[in-house]
Amino acid sequence: MKIIVTGAAGFIGSAFTRLAVQGGLAPVCIDALSYAGDMERLEAVKGKFFFHQADISDRARLTEIFSAEKPQAIVHFAAETHVDRSILEPASFIKANVIGTENLLELALQHGIEKFIHISTDEVYGELSAGEEKFREANCLLPNSPYSASKASADMFVRAFMKTYGLPVTTIRPSNNYGPWQYPEKLIPLVIAKAIRGENIPMYGKGENIRTWLFVEDCAEAVMRVLETGRQGETYNIGSNEEKMNRDVIAAILRLLGKGEELITFVPDRPGHDFRYAVDTSKIEKETGWRPRVRFDEGIERTVEWYRMKSDWLFKKEAEARAFTGQLRKRFEEMKSGKGFNFSA
Repeated sequence: MKIIVTGAAGFIGSAFTRLAVQGGLAPVCIDALSYAGDMERLEAVKGKFFFHQADISDRARLTEIFSAEKPQAIVHFAAETHVDRSILEPASFIKANVIGTENLLELALQHGIEKFIHISTDEVYGELSAGEEKFREANCLLPNSPYSASKASADMFVRAFMKTYGLPVTTIRPSNNYGPWQYPEKLIPLVIAKAIRGENIPMYGKGENIRTWLFVEDCAEAVMRVLETGRQGETYNIGSNEEKMNRDVIAAILRLLGKGEELITFVPDRPGHDFRYAVDTSKIEKETGWRPRVRFDEGIERTVEWYRMKSDWLFKKEAEARAFTGQLRKRFEEMKSGKGFNFSA
């Protein structure tokens, strides 16, 4: 099967692309190569895939690619994903996550795509309290950030194209991914970078927010399993069933690096910070046999060691992100003090 992988040079998309190549496929990869895309992630499988640099919001460019490649399936990872960035730049998330997804859906319909795998997020469900049951696929969507709202909108377009046009779609909602090659805007690589250098580590609020942490290779395997055996029209949650407070994740990283928790600096919480995400994975386990293989203790140790070995890459990317994260904290502090919010600032 000839497949298009969007966002193939991104964190999760590259893990899937490497897995696909190892399985004998030669995917057609599309990526805009924005700040979060990096072809170095695909160096291990260089020459074994086809690549087009393209923004999925560019309909004309996508039309050229589809006409030339004539794909049979699409695995759609491409998205703006950073929640903090979405608070400053919500319009860019609409462009990438909503308009880009709708472009792909129309082209998939025109070209008779046999399978359309849409990668969503558990954040579309909203948040849970400490004692609430985990999200199931039938839960209502109650997104709280511009990022999750854009992904929920994309989910609804995917559903609409299935119901209206009969497009063979399947949606996957992963929990928080971590592992090698993640861009250091995200919690785990950012903490590793700062801890290695002995810098203060910002922690939102009291660090009590809870996430389910899924090793990226497990996520890629789940997506592949759904591509192979998932049912058309269905939605599948994927996660590790290991819930961790942010402060415990940071503490684990500091222990592995031989650093003390005195590096932690508490900063004002971000607006609309969801308290807890947790997904029920019984559906994908029952229907496809997939289960996560990497426990958090093993995964975080492998991740920390990888970044230690790739510190040049880590520090380069963290330096790129630093100006933005500094601006972000300043703006959050202004909001906290009642100064309002100016998107053009």
